[in-house]
Amino acid sequence: MRLLVLGGTEFVGRAVARAALGRGWEVTVFHRGRHQPPPGVRSLHGNRTAPDGLAALAAEAGSWDAVIDTWSAEPRAVLAAARLLRGRAARYVYVSSRSVYAWPWPVVGGAGEKGAVVEGAAADAGPTDYARDKRGGELAAVEAFGERQSLLVRAGLILGPHENVGRLPWWLSRIARGGTVLAPGPRELPVQYIDARDLAAWLLGAVEQSLSGPYDVIGPPGHSTMGELLDLCVRVTGADAELRWTDPEAILAAGIEPWTELPVWAPPGSELYACAHRTDVSRALATGLVCRPAAETVADTWRWLKEIGGRAPTRPDRTAPGVAPEVEARVLAGVEGVPDTTREEGSSGE
Repeated sequence: MRLLVLGGTEFVGRAVARAALGRGWEVTVFHRGRHQPPPGVRSLHGNRTAPDGLAALAAEAGSWDAVIDTWSAEPRAVLAAARLLRGRAARYVYVSSRSVYAWPWPVVGGAGEKGAVVEGAAADAGPTDYARDKRGGELAAVEAFGERQSLLVRAGLILGPHENVGRLPWWLSRIARGGTVLAPGPRELPVQYIDARDLAAWLLGAVEQSLSGPYDVIGPPGHSTMGELLDLCVRVTGADAELRWTDPEAILAAGIEPWTELPVWAPPGSELYACAHRTDVSRALATGLVCRPAAETVADTWRWLKEIGGRAPTRPDRTAPGVAPEVEARVLAGVEGVPDTTREEGSSGE
């Protein structure tokens, strides 16, 4: 198989390129040259937002069995690339997001991939907001390749090595510092995410199966829990850290933003929790989605983080995750001496 990855040097794109190489595929990556691509790929340079930014891609001879595009900004960049590659690639795979759904997003027992999407998106639009940019990218892929030759991958929360949003790296770094750590309860709260490498494996399998249309792709609900994830962070870092499990009410009363200031976490019973951690992924599972244990994701992310000096790269278009130390300290001071009602008697979380 011949694969073209638009991107291919960072998080999901990098995982896709490496997985394809592992399958013996011939891989070309088109990128801006800011990051080193995986060894073994053919590398083309260009800036999709610049005049003649696709020149190197236009000059490349030959064709591909599939294109995988991870672009997250203005949809017109997707449209330009897709139009250029129409007739030169058999399938266009656009890595989108569940953010394209109208709020509240479809959850288990809901409309699934047939749920209503955000309004106001256009294939030829400039930059707007994340949800409409991603939806516009979907429209661009379909406009150029048609519904039968395009695959729209609506991913949920993505974690794993090379993460450039910083959610799991933030938890690892915070716990590695040691001391008492504000842990958002309840500890048995189920969470849903996907390792970028498992997403990549599903993407390549989808290409082999010639899948088309929209798919929600994330690990199954309850693949892990907040307790398991944070306990694993303590274990792999070897830190002298105490997780202080705190009721959601105390966290929200302190003005702490779920999801951003305490990454991955959303208060149980909220719309945010249902949307983030209750996605129906039955179609993805039926087409080959397999998710590795949380222990592997956490350990491999910590290993990578140490290899790059302990500071994870973060995307400039995303809010830096994590609660401020002084806010954490204030909340912890308020719960000192309060019995931990979020921890089951005798439970170690392991």
